[in-house]
Amino acid sequence: MMKRMIALALGSAAMLLPATMGAAQDASYKIPTVVKISGIQWFNRMQEGVDRFAEETGNDAYQVGPPQADAQLQVQLIEDMIAQDADAITVVPFAPEAVEPVLQRARDQGIVVITHEAADIENADYDIEAFSNAAYGEQIMKNLAECMGESGEYAVFVGSLTSKSHNEWVDAAVAYQEENFPDMTMVGDKNETFDDQQQAYQKTQELLRAYPDVAGFQGSASTDVAGVGLAVEERGMEDDTCVMGTSLPSISEQYLETGAVDRIFFWDPALAGYAMNELAVHMLDGGEVTDGMDLSPEGYQDLSLQGKVLYGQAWVEVDQSNMADYPF
Repeated sequence: MMKRMIALALGSAAMLLPATMGAAQDASYKIPTVVKISGIQWFNRMQEGVDRFAEETGNDAYQVGPPQADAQLQVQLIEDMIAQDADAITVVPFAPEAVEPVLQRARDQGIVVITHEAADIENADYDIEAFSNAAYGEQIMKNLAECMGESGEYAVFVGSLTSKSHNEWVDAAVAYQEENFPDMTMVGDKNETFDDQQQAYQKTQELLRAYPDVAGFQGSASTDVAGVGLAVEERGMEDDTCVMGTSLPSISEQYLETGAVDRIFFWDPALAGYAMNELAVHMLDGGEVTDGMDLSPEGYQDLSLQGKVLYGQAWVEVDQSNMADYPF
């Protein structure tokens, strides 16, 4: 069996994965991680964590994802993983409701299912989140409001209208704004970008034409603020707008440097990928999942268990002053 104690010394600033994790084990579980989309920086970074988990534990852990953000393509990949006799499957769903039936089939066959960014999902053994989505959304809004002087028009973006995490962040942010910053107003509806920077860019252009006074932008997909930042930069509006949201320095660095993006928020997807796989092995080994349990990656200790969802404390805020501390 693969029960083990791992001491992880993760860099507190760069949040890098450790150089060593202990000897690989003789036993091996097959654990595919199925992400929303392959080839974008966010999930490339997650793959680093999955690969490191495989390297350091000896498990057959690997990552796959569809070439575009498409729920049916993700379902097909999960079906393939079931057919290939996976011991566990970890999933970052593009549309949680779309994967419910296939995840139920996986569980019916005795496969352990762990999800991420899907706190309301039913057909998973457990979902693990870097933090409470409501608290995270509120934190982004606090920063956006401060930047905007607590007044003015703002717009919000989500990767998908069915992405639970993205919508929970935005819903919490808007609710917090309405209660605490009455002089701010959200314009339009949620702007769906399909995790595509070009879509975010085009949506921003449309918003700037429809609402010439809009001054704030909150993104959810990792590519949103980069698309917004490009549109802002092209119009020379860096000093007139506040652009904030979830992203990575590798995606948004050039816009942080110019001021077209003011601040980004994230959790390290490599650590999330590692944590999902570690939790899957813990369950395969017959371990109990409890409130207050510890996993190895930084921010995933003393986890809060609410129903079937484990919450860590792993968000990071980055602006021009500290982006060099996070080289991914």
